[in-house]
Amino acid sequence: MEITASQVQQSWGNLASMVFVPHREEDYQRLVEVLDRLIDLVGEDESHPLASMMEVVGVLVAKYEEEYVPELEEDNVA
Repeated sequence: MEITASQVQQSWGNLASMVFVPHREEDYQRLVEVLDRLIDLVGEDESHPLASMMEVVGVLVAKYEEEYVPELEEDNVA
């Protein structure tokens, strides 16, 4: 299947508001909302047409969290 630049531009224009690299907290929150909606739609159906999009958005959310969200430390209570 050959994909032209024109096809990519047209498709990306429709997806760019839902699939993007978050750089600020507001972007991250918006991406989490997209992921939540995808999870509601796809569930655990790996054959769903949006399953791979859900995976990509999940990776973007996880990457942001790795870089910017501090992990909670466990209290050392004896």
